[in-house]
Amino acid sequence: MSISVGERVPDATLSEYIETATESCPMGPNNFQVADLVKGKKIAVFAVPGAFTPTCSEQHLPGFVAKADEFKAAGVDEIWCVSVNDAFVMGAWGKSLNVNGKVRLLADGSAVWTKKLGLEFDLTAKGLGVRSKRFSALLDDGVVKQLNIENDGGLHTSDADTLLKQVQS
Repeated sequence: MSISVGERVPDATLSEYIETATESCPMGPNNFQVADLVKGKKIAVFAVPGAFTPTCSEQHLPGFVAKADEFKAAGVDEIWCVSVNDAFVMGAWGKSLNVNGKVRLLADGSAVWTKKLGLEFDLTAKGLGVRSKRFSALLDDGVVKQLNIENDGGLHTSDADTLLKQVQS
């Protein structure tokens, strides 16, 4: 059973590759608790089956990067891209697509958060292991306000334009 609108997202640890060290975050992978990250914030989050995969790299992530300023203007504090990859892969993927901090690329390396959300997608038979279903959501202080889950792996309802329209309405 997957998470639903009106429910609070579960806590888990997500990792982010930090390219430039700051006082609070050293360079390299840094772990963050979802409960801390969502506190008091409005977050547009989307998940992809895998970094560097065709639809994810050519459409899904670039769509959110292109609309980042519009999401901010609509009151969204952060945009997250979550994938069942490690933080090094997510960092390299963001660099390859010139994300430049417009979207936080958060790794759920062992699919812990994805499974708690009930949005895992088992691609073991294809040699890809457990991945995340493609989805987008609007979180407000950790509560799901909008949720768009793709059931066929395609990109029809979890795209940036759809979630942005939902945020703006």
